[in-house]
Amino acid sequence: MPKKPRPPPMSIDLVDDDSGKQGDRRSGKLAMDLEPVRRALDGMEIDAQEKASVEAFLIKKSRFVEFQSLELSDFEKIRALGHGHGGSVFKVLHKPTQLILAEKTIRLEVKKEVRERILRELRVLHRCSSPHIVGFFGSFWHEGEIHILMEYMDGGSLDVVLRRVGRIPENVIAVICSKVVEGLLYLHNELSVMHRDIKPSNILVNSDGAVKLCDFGVSGELQGSLAYSFVGTRSYMAPERLKGQKYTVTSDVWSLGLSLIELATGHFPIPPERAKELVPIREPPATVEDIPPPPQEGGMVVFELLTRIVEGEPPHLPDGAGFSPEFCSFVEACTRKAPEERPKLTDLAQHPFIADKAKLEAVDMAAWVKGTMVRAVLEERLAERERFTPLPPTST
Repeated sequence: MPKKPRPPPMSIDLVDDDSGKQGDRRSGKLAMDLEPVRRALDGMEIDAQEKASVEAFLIKKSRFVEFQSLELSDFEKIRALGHGHGGSVFKVLHKPTQLILAEKTIRLEVKKEVRERILRELRVLHRCSSPHIVGFFGSFWHEGEIHILMEYMDGGSLDVVLRRVGRIPENVIAVICSKVVEGLLYLHNELSVMHRDIKPSNILVNSDGAVKLCDFGVSGELQGSLAYSFVGTRSYMAPERLKGQKYTVTSDVWSLGLSLIELATGHFPIPPERAKELVPIREPPATVEDIPPPPQEGGMVVFELLTRIVEGEPPHLPDGAGFSPEFCSFVEACTRKAPEERPKLTDLAQHPFIADKAKLEAVDMAAWVKGTMVRAVLEERLAERERFTPLPPTST
């Protein structure tokens, strides 16, 4: 049987290539016609909601990129979303456009030429228009910090979701897994990059039911500046990476398998005995302040944890916990110690755990995400959508 042709790439660059060196400065007239965008979307194997999501993002971005430069004074901080990985993430309002964004700030003591290379490398994100990748609006430097502006995902990252509700049901995990695999395929096929940092904190959800990847390794300079500085990142790395060996996209597959176990059990799965008991699924707390703190690593020192990953038995879903054979099979394939024994992304996409599209579509992801959110945050978001309506693109 001949192979089905791959759908056309969804890579639309909204920003001129001749950006200034001080930031994500824009020059020239924005050349964007939504009709080619819609035609490209029609050629993609995504559902109507995902098409609408991508188009809505591009409309917002088309207005945003008309500004000649990004200045810190243009942004009003609303509240902190998280801290870690060398910086902080804030929910912000871009005052000129009334867009709500997420702003990640990372302090980096690097030379000017390195700063410029990081900004150039981040510009590839302007071509990324997948429904499974968090939208990128731009980046700039200010007083030794890089500011990365991204789409705001009101449901938050999955590590925080776990802290709110304990663990995630298998049918929801199947949808999440399907979207993550599609996102990884997009990065590999269209941008020729691996993610390199798959973990629950880099998988985001929103109240529309979208599931998106963030913080992937498009900037080698930025990755190099942050490399091996954070235990949380290393604890999800595949054995071959920890041993300093060459690695491929199958290392992302290992990290995905590890993350799925954590989502299903509520525990980081190393050592494996930790995940034998499931955390109860619970209602989200009443306020943001009531969200439990991040769990501790069970008293293990870093060396012991990394040794367990390299030398110990592969992690797996606990026996007798009611997980389906398909789910167990998927996780087992992802967490094989030898990278050559792990499946390719194209094979994972056809695995019975996520191949039944009708079963996946039966899950109301928007309702599930809303049910995991702190009520005040959800109400805040609904009010913002009425109050902060972004301006339409100006006519050319």
